Amino acid sequence: MILANEASEDPGYLLLEFLTPGHTPAEDEKLGIGLAHLHRKTNDAFGFHHNNYCGSTEQDNRWNADWIDFFGQQRILFLLEKISQTRSLSSTEKNTCNKLVERLPNLIPSHPEASLIHGDLWSGNYLYTAQGPALIDPASYYADREMELSMMSMFGGFSPASWRAYQNEFPLQAGWEERIQLYQIYHVLNHYFLFGGSYGNQALRIAQRYL
Repeated sequence: MILANEASEDPGYLLLEFLTPGHTPAEDEKLGIGLAHLHRKTNDAFGFHHNNYCGSTEQDNRWNADWIDFFGQQRILFLLEKISQTRSLSSTEKNTCNKLVERLPNLIPSHPEASLIHGDLWSGNYLYTAQGPALIDPASYYADREMELSMMSMFGGFSPASWRAYQNEFPLQAGWEERIQLYQIYHVLNHYFLFGGSYGNQALRIAQRYL
């Protein structure tokens, strides 16, 4: 919880509630159930009330009633434009990602629920505290909730008990496992934008898989 903040001064400050580390019974299950409850908070459109950041990358969170358009334009192509300004991006890579965006209507649901997601949920962004599991450092917006699961799957760190508890609380649609890597392309592209290295080739391989 944010207790106080000031951004107009130099330096600014952010005062946060201290979360006492702790171990509560069945914490893995509680994490899965709590995440399911978060995803049940829905909206009529995809996006958020303002832009925010995934890492240090600004996210285009303008409201959009069309999930396929939001994911294609405001996530994949938005990042490609940023990458092209700072890193090398071959014509093959650009064309492949553009073709992927064109194919999205055949690859992902056209009208999923717009669920509130953490947005950058990897193992470093949750804590077990004396009060129970807590999510930190969000990059929140309303999205297909499978976006959340794609990031959770990238680096591991979530127990089978958490996944089972989530599924029991809020079962996923058939085919979600096939779409996980497709949704990961957003975070892989973001890692390439931020860190360079082999993430560019990884994003290209993901795109080629779905063409």
